[in-house]
Amino acid sequence: MPRYTIDFDDDFDKTLTDLVKTSDATTKADVIRRAVATYSYLKKAQKENKNAKVAITENDKVKKEIVLP
Repeated sequence: MPRYTIDFDDDFDKTLTDLVKTSDATTKADVIRRAVATYSYLKKAQKENKNAKVAITENDKVKKEIVLP
């Protein structure tokens, strides 16, 4: 399995730590793997349908649309 060395600032490290504590992820590496898998899925969906949007909804009402770069 390939290994990577990545330098993160303290704020990013705190975010990773918080995500491990508040999700079912078991490690910081697990959080990063899930984030990359999610981003990859969304980019593929965006490529297949240029008009597709990602949205956060509540009771079928769009609260926020997310634009992928």
